[in-house]
Amino acid sequence: MGKPQFSHATAESTRGPDHAQLLVSETFTSRQGEGRLTGTDSFFIRTSGCNLRCWFCDTPYASWNPSGDRQTIESLLDAARQSGVEHVVLTGGEPLLSPAVTELSRSLMDSGFHLTIETAGTIDKPIPCDLLSLSPKLADSTPDPGQHPRWSGLHEQRRMPIETMRTLIDAALAHQVKFVVGDRSQFDEIRQVVDSLGVTNDDVFLMPQGVTNAQMDAAIEWLRPLTEAAGYQYCDRMQIRWFGNRRGT
Repeated sequence: MGKPQFSHATAESTRGPDHAQLLVSETFTSRQGEGRLTGTDSFFIRTSGCNLRCWFCDTPYASWNPSGDRQTIESLLDAARQSGVEHVVLTGGEPLLSPAVTELSRSLMDSGFHLTIETAGTIDKPIPCDLLSLSPKLADSTPDPGQHPRWSGLHEQRRMPIETMRTLIDAALAHQVKFVVGDRSQFDEIRQVVDSLGVTNDDVFLMPQGVTNAQMDAAIEWLRPLTEAAGYQYCDRMQIRWFGNRRGT
């Protein structure tokens, strides 16, 4: 069966790429540091705003404290063209929150870019892309209910809609599923999610939880052997190795 066609327009997309806008935290040219395309020169568009609140989020300026500027689709297309690279990564925050994201994705692909969309997979929205990079949030991601009672409840309710994730996977030309892992006890939950999504082990990437080289070095000792024994792919967070945990990378 062929991939679904994305022919219907959103309310914002009917106004054209020079009017539809997205709240964007930052754009930058760097190298993809995670997953199947690690090392690929890419132009990143980071939207601001998220419907989850992972306690370990490494981009709080796009989630816990969302900030940024509204940019038109045409201005983002121009910036991508000026970057001189062929790969675009649409990330967040949660990029699928924006009403204009479908139009932006279509415009990027129509312009000849290879498009990766990085999403938690919690929003059912038709979205064209070359690679869906799905990051399901495990139970350990939920913020402390004592410190964040409202967001703890909302996060837990929203974090794992398996059917929505399946829909997004079916619509993508290719997919990968990435998990942030902080403890070996999470492997049972990871296996359950992988089985529920119906993806192959070759499409599953496990990454260490941490934002420093020392934290990742400590995780490698136990996480890599467990990952390989399970038949998954170990994935270091190379952007931290290359640049440190800072914006614009």
